[in-house]
Amino acid sequence: MEFGRRHIGPSAAEQDRMLAAVGYGSLDELTAAAVPAGLAADRALSLPGPLSEADALAELRRLAGRNELLTSMIGLGYYGTITPAVIRRNVLENPAWYTAYTPYQPEISQGTLQATYEYQTLICQLTGMDVSNASMYEGASATAEAILMAHRVTGRNEVVVARSVHPEYRQVTRTYAQQIDLTFHQVGFTPAGTVDLKHAKSALTDRAACLVVQNPNFFGTVEDLAELAEAAQAVGALLVVAVAEPVSLGLLKPPGECGADIVAGEGQGLGVPMSYGGPYLGFFATQEKYIRQLPGRLVGATEDREGRVGYVLTLATREQHIR
Repeated sequence: MEFGRRHIGPSAAEQDRMLAAVGYGSLDELTAAAVPAGLAADRALSLPGPLSEADALAELRRLAGRNELLTSMIGLGYYGTITPAVIRRNVLENPAWYTAYTPYQPEISQGTLQATYEYQTLICQLTGMDVSNASMYEGASATAEAILMAHRVTGRNEVVVARSVHPEYRQVTRTYAQQIDLTFHQVGFTPAGTVDLKHAKSALTDRAACLVVQNPNFFGTVEDLAELAEAAQAVGALLVVAVAEPVSLGLLKPPGECGADIVAGEGQGLGVPMSYGGPYLGFFATQEKYIRQLPGRLVGATEDREGRVGYVLTLATREQHIR
């Protein structure tokens, strides 16, 4: 097949056959019938002459330069980051690293598997937890998965959520729970912006699967996680800590050291570009005793018969594809 037919479109003869099939004699007749009269221009457009690619880009930059650049104060937990060009070019834009392919064949995927293993290790160090999965979609769905995991672990159907948790996270968790018989109870916050502990304790009963809090919370206030963990675990519930700002994990005491059972959050702030709203990076970590209920992929390290370190997807029977 010639280049034109593959890449430019139908020939004049082919256009005539298609127009005849829909009952029009020309493209102008078809356009006039499809576009309302009030929207069609009644005069020829005054357009400049054609430009080369370089000239067109220069003109667009000139026009963009007329804009007044202001500091954006919005974001709701998602902010612009500086991604070094070497990372963007060699990782984010390199399909050898950044790919949708699941590394089921470890013998040809050691690079991807090792990178994921190192990521899991770093997430465990930041959160103070025992085990991390290979990532989730983003922070809100990671928090929702944490609630579903708490439901599986405890067999309970009530979820206590602090109103100081990111509102979008709370909306997504309710969407995830629509197909499951879960009841949500919201607890308020004090004038200082922290979870109302008295209210939380009254909502935590022997039917509660988990208490969900955010740290730092939506108002930027640091919660007393040890106090909240004690309140939740006193009735057999799990403490789920959502983290919308991952950089805070390098400054505050890790949630795992405060008694958290599950830590889930958003990794966009670690340097993921805004990308018009996604996709981002959800991280998820928990205690080793809950590893069988951990969602998502899990990469482990092993040794081959010659003693060389190898990386593989481990505990794969947890996943749907192998059941």
